[in-house]
Amino acid sequence: NFTVAMSQVTSLIAMCLKNWFMIGLFLAIFLAKIEPSIGRKGGILMPEITIKYFAVSLIFLNSGLSLKTEELKNAVSQVHLHTFIQTFTLMFIPLFMQFVAIVMTNHQLLSNNLINGFIVVSCMPPPVSSAVILTKTVGGNEAAAIFNSALGSFLGIFCSPVLILMTLGLSGDVPFGKIFIQLFATVVVPIAVGQFVRPKIVTWMEAKKPPFGTVASATLLLIIYSAFCDTFSNEDISLPRSELATVLLCVVLVQVTLLYLVFYLTQTSWCRFTRPDVVAAMYCATHKSLTLG
Repeated sequence: NFTVAMSQVTSLIAMCLKNWFMIGLFLAIFLAKIEPSIGRKGGILMPEITIKYFAVSLIFLNSGLSLKTEELKNAVSQVHLHTFIQTFTLMFIPLFMQFVAIVMTNHQLLSNNLINGFIVVSCMPPPVSSAVILTKTVGGNEAAAIFNSALGSFLGIFCSPVLILMTLGLSGDVPFGKIFIQLFATVVVPIAVGQFVRPKIVTWMEAKKPPFGTVASATLLLIIYSAFCDTFSNEDISLPRSELATVLLCVVLVQVTLLYLVFYLTQTSWCRFTRPDVVAAMYCATHKSLTLG
């Protein structure tokens, strides 16, 4: 009996270690709910500095160190893939969400403010860091994910305000220069530094096999924790449970639909992408960043 019990415990521990990121994700949300003041803006963690600059920079420094220069060069030349990702995320998704918004409005599924929130999110560019980490985790084309995250973020500075103006008729002052400098400092510079340092420590890295993937995933959990701390700290956000359930259901259905569409389209004769490219496209083309939000 003792042997059986120990075997079960060992299997449970192995399963937890294998799925540590998902467990960490739920734990991060739980901890943010218990005490959101720690990770919110202005809190002890100071996410406006530690997350906004250091955490994101660490992710791309990590990628700059782990990727070969040839991989980055090859990724830049994949114009076909980049065109597909940017067209899908900055053109198709806003149009698709307009259709979804009409259906929601006609059936009175959500309030106008929440429906407008869906439309605004659809106009955002690809995420800066999460798409890169998720692509790397499942063996996708990390270099292509990095390029599209950076390209989409820079395009979003100009495209997102125009898309919001076209879809909702809303406009506002966008600090183009500040956002451009922030993206350059947290994305381009860390990658360049990583590529510069890589040849000098490549022998050490090949011998020691540093856990680049684990470091990137842990950093993403920290970013998620801070984001939920901000959410739970906002007293203005209060939804009835039924409406919150509807929002969650809509988000899941829309995300699954977009993922399936990208997967289906990337299998056509027009695309002919490799498996790593398909993975990068699924994460970069369907996920949205709130950096500009």
